[in-house]
Amino acid sequence: MEDNLVFKKYIPEDFADYYELVKSDQVMRYITGKGMSEADAKTTFDRFLRTNQLDPRLGYFKVVDIDTQTRIGECKLVHYKKDESVFEIGYLLKEPFWRKGYGTLICEHLLALASAIDPNKHIVGIIDPANTASRRLLKKFGFASFFTGVEDGLPTEKLCLKRSGGNPTPSTTF
Repeated sequence: MEDNLVFKKYIPEDFADYYELVKSDQVMRYITGKGMSEADAKTTFDRFLRTNQLDPRLGYFKVVDIDTQTRIGECKLVHYKKDESVFEIGYLLKEPFWRKGYGTLICEHLLALASAIDPNKHIVGIIDPANTASRRLLKKFGFASFFTGVEDGLPTEKLCLKRSGGNPTPSTTF
């Protein structure tokens, strides 16, 4: 299955697919609490495109099964907005692909990419504390929780994968 996934940076022509993913209340339940409006999705997508231009290796990616050409979701590997010396990872899957091992494959890919870019940088994952599947996945890869609370008006849990040579222990503002 891993060899069947391809990760392609978003391009402007991908907006319709992106919006199809993020307008779902079920898919966005642990991200924003509800599906996004088209206007909000466009604002977010345009920010993704700007981010994608900053570094050829980092950014926001659509995840596609190459055998079926089916888009299964998206993921990101970016500089964490609160500390550029740290990477942030994340992923979002269409509902038919939940609980089938795709999250593990995506996480493996993102961690390998992060290691290829800078093997010493810590990596943060940000989830809704109610999202037990995402917490379990991050912990499986060695992430440890360091903040649980409310951030930007949303319930938030932050987990960190500490790597040798990275910054000191993260704080709650990390």
